[in-house]
Amino acid sequence: MRKGKNMCDLSIIVPVFNAEKYVDKCIKSLLKQNLENVEIILINDGSIDRSDSILKYYATRNPKTIKYYERKNKGIAEVRNFGIEKASGKYIMYVDADDTIEPHLIDIINLYMQQEISIIKFKLDKVNEKGKVIEKIDGPVFEKTDGQDAFNKLAFTDKLIDSPCIYVFEKALFTKNNLKFMPNTEHEDFGLIPLLITKAKTVVSINLYGYHYLQTENSIVRNNDYTRTIKRFDDILKHYDNMILFIKSQNLSTKTQNNLKLYYTNVILLKLKELKDDDVNKYIKEIRKRKMITNIQTKNIKQFIKKMILNLNIKWYLKLK
Repeated sequence: MRKGKNMCDLSIIVPVFNAEKYVDKCIKSLLKQNLENVEIILINDGSIDRSDSILKYYATRNPKTIKYYERKNKGIAEVRNFGIEKASGKYIMYVDADDTIEPHLIDIINLYMQQEISIIKFKLDKVNEKGKVIEKIDGPVFEKTDGQDAFNKLAFTDKLIDSPCIYVFEKALFTKNNLKFMPNTEHEDFGLIPLLITKAKTVVSINLYGYHYLQTENSIVRNNDYTRTIKRFDDILKHYDNMILFIKSQNLSTKTQNNLKLYYTNVILLKLKELKDDDVNKYIKEIRKRKMITNIQTKNIKQFIKKMILNLNIKWYLKLK
């Protein structure tokens, strides 16, 4: 793999916010990898617990491998963008501070980086705090293809398509296409990753559970914050609008354009189920204003009937989902 001056093969970006309970295990899982020509970027996003001392401990003892940055809290999107700016790797990957990766993942990924594949995708499983696997999230596996074909393969068969933690990305995908995570938004991954995939020259999806996502009681409770639920819905509408602008600026196939619109529309319709009735009525108006219903494809009689119901009454349609 050709590298410029001060360039490494891979930058592993770890955003950290109040993760003192888990980040030690996360970093240890990274340090167990083959880290030749690999850097680890630890970014403290304004933590108020002991995270900073743990990060500094590892950075001090591994100065050739670990870069440490400390910032005021600005949220995950800005931290990920900051990580891209600071990364010297030809490739980047993201690991959340409470998660771990499979031993030898980097060795396996390196085989594809040597082939200069633009995006390498692997699989994720959910683990409990004892490290026991509680759920394996399956997804399609395929050999090298282009980005648009990869998106069209993943869009309706992989429910984690928009998770950045199950990919290794060529950094140039972000920088040359001026693609960033949208600051100050929820579901920033949903807003960016599908678009990023369509811009890739080559993509592979491998049959390896390389990422271990920690599932805790706190994460379940955190997802029940209704104020955040409302913000999430506002933000996914922003991401939809941004996707439409993206399509207009790109030379994408008709199939990819239609599937992008359909993917975003399906997610938004399903998110309506998380809202209270008064809010559902409010956001149905936003959906109709954007004419999202026209994005629903009908390939058979059953789909045609569902679309007719959707046109008549979105609430009835949701009961069919």
